[in-house]
Amino acid sequence: MTVNLEVADGVGTIRLDRPPMNALDIATQDRLRELAEEATRRDDVRAVIIWGGEKVFAAGADIKEMQVMDHAAMVVRSKVLQDSFTAVARIPKPVVAAITGYALGGGCELALCADIRIAADNAKLGQPEILLGLIPGAGGTQRLARLVGPSKAKDLIFTGRQVKADEALTLGLVDRVVPAAEVYEQAHAWAARLAAGPALALRAAKESVDAGLETDIDTGLTIERNWFAGLFATEDRETGMRSFVEEGPGKAKFR
Repeated sequence: MTVNLEVADGVGTIRLDRPPMNALDIATQDRLRELAEEATRRDDVRAVIIWGGEKVFAAGADIKEMQVMDHAAMVVRSKVLQDSFTAVARIPKPVVAAITGYALGGGCELALCADIRIAADNAKLGQPEILLGLIPGAGGTQRLARLVGPSKAKDLIFTGRQVKADEALTLGLVDRVVPAAEVYEQAHAWAARLAAGPALALRAAKESVDAGLETDIDTGLTIERNWFAGLFATEDRETGMRSFVEEGPGKAKFR
């Protein structure tokens, strides 16, 4: 398999495994969707890491595979491609991308589907599709602009240039830069901490932020209010408040 899901102690790692560069061919795209949907369904998966291995995250789509496709074929395939990445973005649990080496084109777009991005100090990110006479097609024009703002997104998309980890951090494209040997360890620590948290509240928080960004402030506040009130029906809310009153903050153990 070109992508695998490994689960331990509430943390699921979706591992790209198509050496040498983890090129995202059609089979890999389809497998990503399958595993994102599996991670969504499984109760034993409480947080997710997207990981390409120690050398490279993903260097983009398989260009040789795309070269032989005509317009009619891509009309069909482009929707399936976007749906695969959207399945990752809509995992209703905390998701972190652990980025080493290249995250280019589709690789960068995959990283954009995570809630946060932890990058190695040797990472390089970018959307080089313009150099092929194309534009990003797996969400790059939309998720990148929402993350870093339209002007910065346009600069990266128009030029196709690669940015090193330090510039990616300055742009807001990644959230943390660490030594390459520590990327997975730090991503796992983040995921493990949240895997022990209140699952329904974390889902509510993620969906409130994501859905709110797609609408006006009043509708966003309604989404927030409904989730907030709904959590008062959960065991986790009872556990958290009881622990706070009896033991102080930060000591609750959620089931």
